[in-house]
Amino acid sequence: MDSERPGAPPAFADDAGRVRSARRLTSSAPHPALDRLAELAARLLGTDAAQVSLLSNVLTISAATGAAAAPAPGERVTAHPLAEALCTVTATSGAPLVVPDAATDDRVRDLPAVASGAVGSYLGVPLRDQDGHVIGALCVFGPGTRAWTGADVSLLTDLAGSAVTELELSALAVDLEATRVRWQLAVGAGGVGTFDWDLLTGVLEWDENLLRMFGYAADDFSRSIEAFDARLHPDDRPRVGRALQDSIDTVGPFEAEYRVVRPDGTTRWVRARGQALADETGRSVRLLGAAFDTTATRAEDARVARILESMSSAFFSLGRDWRFSYVNSEAERVLGRPRAELLGGDVWELFPDAVASDFETHYREVAATGLPATFEAYYPAPLDAWFEVRAWPDPDGVSVYFLDITERRRAQHALEAAHAAAAAAAERLRLIVRVSEDLSSTLDVEEAYARLAQHLVPALGDWCLVTLVDEEGQLRDLGCQHADPAAQDLVRAYREARMTALTPDSYLFRVWRTGRPVTVPEDATAALVAQLAAGSTARELITRLAPGALECLPVRARGRTVGLITLFHDDAADRLSPEDLLLATEVGDRAGLALDNARLYSAQHRVAEGLQRSLLTAPVQPDHVQVAVRYRPAARAARVGGDWYDAFLTPDGATVLVIGDVMGHDIDAAAAMSQIRSLLRGIAYTTGHSPAKVLLGLDAAMQGLDVATTATAVVARLEDTGDRTRLRWSNAGHLNPVVIGPDGTVRTLGTGSAELLLGIDPGARRSDAVVDLERGSTVLAFTDGLIERRDVSLEERLQLLGSVVTELAAQPLEDLVDGVLRLMVPGEHEDDVALLAFRLHPREGERPAEAGPERVPHVVAPPAP
Repeated sequence: MDSERPGAPPAFADDAGRVRSARRLTSSAPHPALDRLAELAARLLGTDAAQVSLLSNVLTISAATGAAAAPAPGERVTAHPLAEALCTVTATSGAPLVVPDAATDDRVRDLPAVASGAVGSYLGVPLRDQDGHVIGALCVFGPGTRAWTGADVSLLTDLAGSAVTELELSALAVDLEATRVRWQLAVGAGGVGTFDWDLLTGVLEWDENLLRMFGYAADDFSRSIEAFDARLHPDDRPRVGRALQDSIDTVGPFEAEYRVVRPDGTTRWVRARGQALADETGRSVRLLGAAFDTTATRAEDARVARILESMSSAFFSLGRDWRFSYVNSEAERVLGRPRAELLGGDVWELFPDAVASDFETHYREVAATGLPATFEAYYPAPLDAWFEVRAWPDPDGVSVYFLDITERRRAQHALEAAHAAAAAAAERLRLIVRVSEDLSSTLDVEEAYARLAQHLVPALGDWCLVTLVDEEGQLRDLGCQHADPAAQDLVRAYREARMTALTPDSYLFRVWRTGRPVTVPEDATAALVAQLAAGSTARELITRLAPGALECLPVRARGRTVGLITLFHDDAADRLSPEDLLLATEVGDRAGLALDNARLYSAQHRVAEGLQRSLLTAPVQPDHVQVAVRYRPAARAARVGGDWYDAFLTPDGATVLVIGDVMGHDIDAAAAMSQIRSLLRGIAYTTGHSPAKVLLGLDAAMQGLDVATTATAVVARLEDTGDRTRLRWSNAGHLNPVVIGPDGTVRTLGTGSAELLLGIDPGARRSDAVVDLERGSTVLAFTDGLIERRDVSLEERLQLLGSVVTELAAQPLEDLVDGVLRLMVPGEHEDDVALLAFRLHPREGERPAEAGPERVPHVVAPPAP
């Protein structure tokens, strides 16, 4: 992604201070923390790649993440000319570079990385060193376009500060290592001077190195402690004198660092270490030691101190005794204590809440293992803050860099809370959807309503009872559910017992009468016991269930209460929040509307079915012939229709069987069906004609009596000749019946096309067909509602019917027709269905019990014309 518009501005390219600073930071080895920071930037901002780049005379990638930005395997630093660096645009501007759509942005659209499609959107912020020089950039990017927000820019800016700090710390580590190497070289080159002070004679012997350090020639040095004091800085004399005296008095070590003022006016820093030696009496008689010039180290330390003091991150060092040895100004501010109070103080005494916390665990682990550690931890009041801490070992103890990330954690917590709230809202919506789908999946009032408890537990309560107000105004508990399966039987027993045990002033009846919810926020068990009859089983059961709180909500529809929902909570603290109470009310409202709609449908359906059935009479049951009929109205309420069946005897002893369908699905169709059915019965009974002639007479009567409709029908005449049974039939545009042989074979009755519908042409040709039926045969006739479906072809449905009939062929006739309806019309259906089936039982013996009693009317022959 590093190819860029050529030609960085000269002022930027010639900035010597910037170049020196960038080179110093670039010279340090890459630190893993920078890689993690790049990964963090990409993850927090949701981009494909991120990188940290430094700009001297070339661009150096110090850290990168993402397939588009990562260096080649094994490389940790990759250099490019400044003119090819995208980050140069960011560094030159000195401000965040926000590019939502690189392809259309005049600043970058001509760049090779953009033209190649590698960079579609880009966000970069400049990196500034302690002197304010722009030394590079932290950027995130990806191949797609993106609308960057102010929050994105702020977050990347904060991360850029951390990146500079990491670079400074890494450079600092390199500088300290260089100082240590220089010190070792100085020692190796003989730059350490030695001294020997005879405490009995007062003679002080120095070697040449020490004389040079103090600016003495051999002849000028008086070999006395006064010569040492003469060169010692006046401000350091009291402190050094005390250290010498302590060593002598205790026969112990001596250590001090002090300033030496040489004759030419220059000041040098010298560190001395020694040991007092005692005679046989234990008295100190000599003090031996060595000293070395630490002026260069002091200069480096001062430089390091300036860096640490200018850092925007807090930093402190702890000695091996866990006392503060260094604290920068930011650490003073964050820790809330002045430097004078911190330096030399025990960290565990000054900050007692750190004991046995993550702070102590990680600090001691770093000291013990010599491995760095990075962690986040909270320190309570008075700091009351979250910190991101990086601790690493140093020769004198443990150094700690830390950032106050309290605001970031609060933002994370706020985001998590927002996500949790969104998830809760989504779950509430899913609950409403599940309830709505379940309630609309059936028209059975009690089944739909009783299942409501299963949705509400455990989402809104530990257990629940669902009560129905039936059409007679009586309360009846239908559904119950407990979150604990082991308590389900207990709740079920309470459901069976409570209604008869509740007193008239109980909360349940109060909600029913007023239509307003009731809440018992605490001690619900006692409140319920007081509302149940003394000595009742319900009292004992509610004591065992022991609810802590409850809410009873009315289930209302069209201005009246049609049911009640009671939600119970084992712990009073778990009672419903206002949001959940609103959700429960919404669920109740939906349940009430579904319940009322189902009741309205059931009422309409009963009226429609009653009307239809009133138009159909029970079939005859001739000797050794069993007739079964079924009628199922359309699924939608008040959908009466024109389907009909009929079975009656004629004066000559024949059984006439009819199946028919008048076009339409309404009251008019039902009325027309009644007319046509009556005409057909009259014509067939009085004339005794064959089915074809009956249909011809019916067609003429429909025209002459102005029955303005069309219809299909199959009229069959069952004629018993003594030695055989003959079926004569004629088909007016209807579906062919099915014949099931005694051996279970299935065939269609008639293979040709049906003749013209009724009500179209009274002069149309009508013909009869005849077939002999074996005893044990079954004939099934049906209307189109049995097989027609919008999404399946008629051929497929007829094949399915053949399979179903074959499977059920051995069943008793009543079971067969029920099975056909169940398997062919398993759910809701748009059309009404009529079935007529008859079975020929053997003539020998009694009529089978499964056929029921014989039922035939007294047949009266019509008068001769």
